[in-house]
Amino acid sequence: MILSMIFIILSYVIQIYSYALVIYILMSWLPGLYHTWFGRELGKIIEPYLALFSFIKPLGILDLRPLVAFFGLEALSFALAYLQALVS
Repeated sequence: MILSMIFIILSYVIQIYSYALVIYILMSWLPGLYHTWFGRELGKIIEPYLALFSFIKPLGILDLRPLVAFFGLEALSFALAYLQALVS
């Protein structure tokens, strides 16, 4: 019961973080948004995770780090759902 609740909470946290990552990605279309209070605070949350993927070099002007980071979060979410199904 408690382990199932932990999985549910972790799933919600990953989902909220995924939404924050998508918002951060969309903010790149309007670069001035990074310099607002919201952009700076969101950057403090998202940039450390994106730094894990710094080994991925941009292709011209296209930075693939956010895409790989998003897929990493989705893979983690699927792994948690699988573990939750195994435990239940």
